[in-house]
Amino acid sequence: MKFNPDKIDHSTVGFFRYRKLGKEYLLTNDAGEYAFLDENNFGKFIEGKISSKSASYKELAKKNFIRDKINFDKYIEKYQKKHQNLFGGPSLHIVVVTLRCNYSCVYCQASAKGVTSSQFDMSLGTAKQVVDFIFSTPNNNVAIEFQGGEPLLNWPIVKFIVEYAKEKNKIEKKSLELRLVSNFSLMDKEKLRFFFRNHVALCTSLDGPEAIHNRNRPLPRKNSYEETTKWLKQAMDEYRRIERKKIRGKYYFFQPGALVTVSRFSLEHPKEIVDEYLKWGFDTIFLRPLSPLGTAGKAWSKMGYKPQEYLDFYKKALDYILEINQSGKRFYERTASIVVSKILTDDDPNYLELRSPCGAGIGQLAYDFNGDIYTCDEGRMMGYSGQEMFRLGTVAQNVYSEIIDSPALKSMCVASETSCQAGCSHCVYQPYCGICPIHNFAETGNVFCQQPNSLRCIINKSIFDLIFSYLKDKKKKKILEKWAKKEIECSKKNYQKIPD
Repeated sequence: MKFNPDKIDHSTVGFFRYRKLGKEYLLTNDAGEYAFLDENNFGKFIEGKISSKSASYKELAKKNFIRDKINFDKYIEKYQKKHQNLFGGPSLHIVVVTLRCNYSCVYCQASAKGVTSSQFDMSLGTAKQVVDFIFSTPNNNVAIEFQGGEPLLNWPIVKFIVEYAKEKNKIEKKSLELRLVSNFSLMDKEKLRFFFRNHVALCTSLDGPEAIHNRNRPLPRKNSYEETTKWLKQAMDEYRRIERKKIRGKYYFFQPGALVTVSRFSLEHPKEIVDEYLKWGFDTIFLRPLSPLGTAGKAWSKMGYKPQEYLDFYKKALDYILEINQSGKRFYERTASIVVSKILTDDDPNYLELRSPCGAGIGQLAYDFNGDIYTCDEGRMMGYSGQEMFRLGTVAQNVYSEIIDSPALKSMCVASETSCQAGCSHCVYQPYCGICPIHNFAETGNVFCQQPNSLRCIINKSIFDLIFSYLKDKKKKKILEKWAKKEIECSKKNYQKIPD
């Protein structure tokens, strides 16, 4: 049927957004409730003629789509719960201790410098100022994440920040999490023991089997896959030793993790990439498309791909993962688990890229090696290409109140608020989605853009289409419900008090 907004009976119909999926209509509202209606019932619904005795009417009434059946107290409570993360201040603090890197990744976003360029290392004084600034922010949950470059090239500063943050937290008593994102090639036994002893969550990049990983992430004169997996194995072995001896006590130990970036070279190997993660004992994989920032952005014509190419890859990988689950093994894909947790639960996993407004500045801050503060890590990356509008200040000269009141931060909030963006405000997926103004800027030169034409929107919308189609399949929905529960459980475990 052709939708005619003039036919909506506003006296009986509550606010809704819609999209036709296959032969049915998907409806959503601001609280994130959803319902499917066939064409006949959709027509009756919008005209206020759907029978109050029908199963469809009862479902719509329960989910607040019928105007005089809306439970406003519960509706507001659910809306507030889903958006509560917007009001606590930044919880994720990305600290770039060096821009130096020993790898030559083909999709590098960080504009890394050579290993001898020590002028791009964070100093001890700046490191102390960064930690002091982080603890001046209001959120009781604090995650300090080391990135680079390759953080282990400035090992003394990584060690200092871990120890100083823990010492400072004896007074501040925040829920502190420490994370390291590293290629692992500079790991050794002393460092590994230090990270486990201090409850630092470890994460590396693993782009798939050896041939794919080495092509994406070359290490001059060495085999990058072997260098990474050597220490990945030892980290996983140590984690399992802790699990076996049950010496975790009241503190939460994180299983070492890995991230995969899907390059053009990855597109033909969805099953092989998934199998690589199964091989190393991971219970999850986080599939992510290439970002048009840094080196990848400059060489997009050679490195990039069309949205449909990525979506074909993603569907094959997700279908394979669902088959694995149907055979009895628990293995999660995180993009899907984040999405279904937003759809199926009253909680929100606080994934900063799917928030409205997004997490830039109000959910995370990024600290460059020289103490400059950016809205987010992507904002920092844009700074290296001469775009300084995402810089908020510096730890040496600014206090938190000045940063949070920055015009640049306010602009990011406005540019990422989906309810006031053309193409987003009436999109059926608005309750679950988010905008990245920096991706918009990288694509169009403006933080505001026509979202439906953006690469990110095309991919997100298609993934939502896919997930909602799977929620209509009982077997797949049962698996996805478990993923949603797991995602929320993990998001709540992220901030466990670590030993002083």
